[in-house]
Amino acid sequence: MLEVAPPPASAGRPAPMVEDAVAEFRPESRALPRFYVWTLGCQMNRSDSEEMAGRLLASGCAEARAMDEADLVVINTCAIREAAEAKVIGRQGELSRLKTANPSLRVVMTGCAVREMDFERLDHRFPAVDLFLRPDQEPELVDRLGLASAQGPVGVTGATTIIGRTAVGVADALSGTRAAAVHAGAVQRHSSVSAWLPIIYGCDKTCTYCIVPFSRGPERSRPFDDVVEEARSIAARGFREVTLLGQNVNSYGHDLEPQPRFQHVRTERWAGRRLELGSKPDLAELIRAIDGLRTADGETAIPRLRFITSHPWDLSDRLIEAMADCPSVCEALHLPVQSGDDAMLRRMGRQYTIEHYRERLDRIRAAVPEIAISTDVIVGFCGETEAQYESTLRLLQAVRYDQVFAAAYSERPGTPATRLPDDVPADVKRRRLNELLALQEPIGLERNRGWLDRTVEVLVDTIVPPRSHDHQDADEPIAPAPRLRAGTEAPGGAPVRLTGRTRQSKLVHLEGPAGWLGSFVDVRIEHAGPYALRGVATSTGAAATAPSANLTA
Repeated sequence: MLEVAPPPASAGRPAPMVEDAVAEFRPESRALPRFYVWTLGCQMNRSDSEEMAGRLLASGCAEARAMDEADLVVINTCAIREAAEAKVIGRQGELSRLKTANPSLRVVMTGCAVREMDFERLDHRFPAVDLFLRPDQEPELVDRLGLASAQGPVGVTGATTIIGRTAVGVADALSGTRAAAVHAGAVQRHSSVSAWLPIIYGCDKTCTYCIVPFSRGPERSRPFDDVVEEARSIAARGFREVTLLGQNVNSYGHDLEPQPRFQHVRTERWAGRRLELGSKPDLAELIRAIDGLRTADGETAIPRLRFITSHPWDLSDRLIEAMADCPSVCEALHLPVQSGDDAMLRRMGRQYTIEHYRERLDRIRAAVPEIAISTDVIVGFCGETEAQYESTLRLLQAVRYDQVFAAAYSERPGTPATRLPDDVPADVKRRRLNELLALQEPIGLERNRGWLDRTVEVLVDTIVPPRSHDHQDADEPIAPAPRLRAGTEAPGGAPVRLTGRTRQSKLVHLEGPAGWLGSFVDVRIEHAGPYALRGVATSTGAAATAPSANLTA
């Protein structure tokens, strides 16, 4: 170990700081790149981007405001939808022009579009990219770029495993790197109100249309205590809402070792591939533990707890009971169905029936009153007949979802479905998608109208920038917005446009002072559209609190 001794006092000058003495061995700050992270796709990608940005900041890099101001562009891609991947391909020319103008610019690409099986073809598809990282290699970003020190390592290649005949990355190391990043404060959370908390990586499911198992590898759960500790740190920093994340979040825990402290968990998965889950922590156990975190005055440390995305295989009775019992768990569930026809579900590899799916929905609606249900639907999958498509329409009419995220099937290279004929014509796919959306819109409007003239608790999370034109639809802010009622004015300046969400994840537009950001506000709903609500504040509710380390379990 090198010790730097101060000069004798007789030298007549102050002793140098150790930081100054070793500064010559570190990268010059002016040589460190300004970075810009472009994120596409799901909430897990956004969480991963927060972690990469945090590591770059911790290494001394600064964040650029825009891509054309950056020396390092990190693209976190999505391969679930063809349109997302097409956006990245479409930006290759622009990135090449930026590299010509700034020869020091480097471009890194990661996310689900970077798969072990495609490495040889990636240079051709994305010619402006200098470095490709699989999702499980993202923690190596700083090392791979040599930013950790002047003699930084080039990184250690992540482990791989075999699914079928395909080599894929595995997330074995991600639990450790996540815990280290949280402990070091190297997670740049982009919201001061809501926080993402990944609890399980990868996917073990069998969906024939999906690339996630081949891009993110098998399911790997984070240790129970690590997740609770991160939740505790999030609460101590004053966040009002936490969303637990996973490709299949309610699969959490099945791959962990049994422990005596969880011996009361006596269950097994009874849909899809059967698993013995006894004495292992599951999502129900985890949300009860997080819900049990309390401030020094006995209040719930995290007022709102959400989780996404759930799979029908793992929507267990234990989880439904925990949702009903825990006051912090929000009354919202995203449960993808994909098709309303059993034969199509088998072809998609979903391994449940519509009867099973409907039984789970009935059970949770009975246990959690006023729960809002959203779903995913794919139209035009391989071999889908008109009658099978109409079964999906009938399902939407019967279930009355609050929101439906629908897409026309597009073949994703590397998925099992590429061995099936993509035989539904493109114009038929478009027609079915438009019909389905047209059917759902009045259903969403009907569901939202049920909130008219009611007062709801809204967590304000966004200040809406001024716009040059007005909208009269309830799904957009309007100008001028209604004035606040007497007695509702609060410190924080003149009223501005705000948005927030109810516990049911309904988007609400309102007006109030900017100081309401991060506060719970009671809002009377006066207008409803198919996708959002608009209302007037009646009280400021609970204001955002300062961070507190005085938490109890």
